[in-house]
Amino acid sequence: MRDTISRMRLSPAEYLAYDRASEKKQEYYDGQIWAIDGADFDHALIACNAAFHLEPALEKRAKVFVGSKVRVQLSSAGPFTYPDISIVHGDPQFLDNKQDTLLNPSVVLEVFSKSSEAHLRGFKFTQYRKLESLTEYVLVSQQEARIEVFQRRPSGHWLSAYAEGINSRCYLSSVRCPLPLSVVYAGAEFLASRKRSTRQPYAD
Repeated sequence: MRDTISRMRLSPAEYLAYDRASEKKQEYYDGQIWAIDGADFDHALIACNAAFHLEPALEKRAKVFVGSKVRVQLSSAGPFTYPDISIVHGDPQFLDNKQDTLLNPSVVLEVFSKSSEAHLRGFKFTQYRKLESLTEYVLVSQQEARIEVFQRRPSGHWLSAYAEGINSRCYLSSVRCPLPLSVVYAGAEFLASRKRSTRQPYAD
């Protein structure tokens, strides 16, 4: 669960000044600043694995931004958020010359835990849909090898497809890039823990 940092309501400009001056990053919604939950080992590893795969795979077709470096502005009044990964198909558009606030992601990828899944599927997805540039929203589980891709159709409706199992892969249509789950989950602690738990006990 995320908590507000202050009860005082801030304008978007005041939030940006506060966030840019802070060592810790915060999100902004409806005049309030929200603390970002710290990422555990698997969360950070999975996001890094995905980013390291996507950046060279996309070559010059798209640009990949890691959430801790670039926030995304969803409308002129906010919210402002830090997705784990943002991908821009074409030239990125920024709020100002600081180039730390992205306006036009084509793809947003979020890694979720049990505690954050409902928030990312519900409230956060509703907010992301405000972005006209957004064509795909990707949810990556950190408890099991499963990735779900939501795709905006020309009609405006969203369709979902998922890949499950370490030997499967999903496909990001908007940037024409496969995403193998074996790459995304390489080294994940939850997989190593399951392997250890399934080993047969040693017997004399």
